[in-house]
Amino acid sequence: MKKRKLWIPGALPGLSVLLNLAGRFWKGFSDFYVKHIFPLWVESFGRLTGALPFSLGEWMLYLAVLLLILLAAGALAKGIMKIFGRRLERFCRLYGRYALFCWWIVGIFSLVMTLNCFLLYQVSPFTERYAPGGAPRKEYGAQEIAALRDYVVENANALSPVFERDERGYILCGQERIGEIKQTAREQMRRLGERFGGLGGYYPAPKGLALSGFYSQQYIMGYYFPFSLEANYNRQMYVTNMPVTMCHELSHLKGFLLEDEANFIGYLACVDAQDPLFCYSAYLSVIGYLDRDFKRAVGWDEETYRSHPEIADQVWADKKFLTQEAWEEVEQKAVLPTETVKAAADTFLDTNLTLNGVSDGTVSYSRVVSLLLWYYDGKLY
Repeated sequence: MKKRKLWIPGALPGLSVLLNLAGRFWKGFSDFYVKHIFPLWVESFGRLTGALPFSLGEWMLYLAVLLLILLAAGALAKGIMKIFGRRLERFCRLYGRYALFCWWIVGIFSLVMTLNCFLLYQVSPFTERYAPGGAPRKEYGAQEIAALRDYVVENANALSPVFERDERGYILCGQERIGEIKQTAREQMRRLGERFGGLGGYYPAPKGLALSGFYSQQYIMGYYFPFSLEANYNRQMYVTNMPVTMCHELSHLKGFLLEDEANFIGYLACVDAQDPLFCYSAYLSVIGYLDRDFKRAVGWDEETYRSHPEIADQVWADKKFLTQEAWEEVEQKAVLPTETVKAAADTFLDTNLTLNGVSDGTVSYSRVVSLLLWYYDGKLY
């Protein structure tokens, strides 16, 4: 393979490194990029991929795995030929071209991931961009956490009886209803954009993951594919997760990559909707974080905890990832044990977040409590 054929795709990872360094050490660069340049990709390429009836990003991911397998198999075959003294010049030429093609893929992939993912981790925090009247308070105590936790619990408890359910107690939700949820999620995100400018503009319809069972094994509710600019959701998860997950994933298309901020945006997009399922989904998405932090704030004192509103049994029942029947279906079709898949997924996600400056990894998801305390400051306390 001639060097002159290698330097151009080889320069792309180098450019990606330079862009990452600029984003990491110059906050203004990332902020400018997310505000003025990143939306261009969503409005152009994102519209093209959004028009497809399936998740292009998901199938691109599987294709990448296949390409890597073929690359490794070709290298092994080439090595075996050399060991046994066989020369298949045509095979070697074809493999060289294929390796060059893969090298181009690596270069393009590194640049796309930088532009559509890594740089987005380096932008200024949500509170700095949208804090009303200056910087938010830095610390909140047990009194504020209790007020917020009780507010969410009372609203969730009030909503839990309003849904039509089947004989197992599951909220009824057919395919037509899923279509309505997708459309409402887009509308709610656009509405939120009227209050927070960076969230306005075009949103594609969220897409269900074809191999949702595999993502269920990873306990993944949704996925943002940077190389296709698509928001995806797990088709097998319980319906109470769907509204807030769709809005969460759509927020990534506006440059909000930090998971605590996406959780917060998903909550805000859903909590003031006319559809009760969206409101319920919002409350359920944060009730566990709030309840845990409230217990910590009062020193795990049982008497103090019991003096506050109790989370209804139906609310706890509705706060599930998958139904029992869905889990059974996942396990029946699983190729690898769920424990193995989840452990690998957790390691990958933690590593990815840490490398992008999120030092506490997946624990950062729970920082949505701090954002909620900031948002409700002046409203509840």
